Amino acid sequence: MMKDTVFLFIKVVIRTKYQHIQDAMKELENQTQYTIGSTENVEVLETEIIKLNKEQLNKNNNGTQS
Repeated sequence: MMKDTVFLFIKVVIRTKYQHIQDAMKELENQTQYTIGSTENVEVLETEIIKLNKEQLNKNNNGTQS
């Protein structure tokens, strides 16, 4: 059996009351619940949300979207 790390990028479309997108991201990173289950041939051992560099995001789009 082989053990390795893979990265699955998940697109999440949101609508938020926050003025700055990084506040919404912080809330999702810390409070959201998600499930990535095992399959017949792949056992999921661990998952985590990778926190993004919010300062870089803010430089790219001023932290707001319409």
